[in-house]
Amino acid sequence: MTGSPATPRERYRQQVRAEVKERAWGQIAEAGASALSLNAIARQMGMSGPALYRYFASRDELITELIRDAYRSLADTFRDTGSPEGTHPATLAQALRRWALDDPQRYFLVYGTPVPGYHAPQDITGIASEIMSTLLDAWMAAGPGEAPAGVAGTLDAYLADHRPWAAGHPAAPPAVLRRALIFWSRLHGMLSLELAGHFTGMELDPELFFAAEVDALSAR
Repeated sequence: MTGSPATPRERYRQQVRAEVKERAWGQIAEAGASALSLNAIARQMGMSGPALYRYFASRDELITELIRDAYRSLADTFRDTGSPEGTHPATLAQALRRWALDDPQRYFLVYGTPVPGYHAPQDITGIASEIMSTLLDAWMAAGPGEAPAGVAGTLDAYLADHRPWAAGHPAAPPAVLRRALIFWSRLHGMLSLELAGHFTGMELDPELFFAAEVDALSAR
């Protein structure tokens, strides 16, 4: 059963909000999220500031909408990458890299430097948790790997009692949590360096480097 068709007024509102978000991404690409200005967007659209505030009540509301869209896009990418037999962590890693390269500003908004003074609402945390849940599903299927020793063993003991971030996987063994955390953090380290252009002067092939790192992490 479908909902009622949108009225012309509702359609216009959706169109304006979509244009505001498009122009916001343009601002972010030029000067970063901290420089986002609703008044500047209003001028670009030939509107007054107060008129635009009828569509987004504040800069933070606009940022929240952009972050929500970004997280939802990655969550959907991960979901579409899966298969009935399960998804290997390496497959998710490559999907993450393609998603990041497709729109670096979107990637940096959610995984880069936090916007000063901005605090995300709880529902944003929920979508981020959905992404981590997909990753943990993949690592649950991959298994805990070899028995850890040294610092890795100490981390496993710590994660046994510090796992609120993995609330959707209460039965996940600490070794699986460790593998997923290390995998996730190393992937973002690689991607952040690549997207910021740090590999360019080193004359490295970032795709090959990323693939080698994924293979090494998957074999742990």
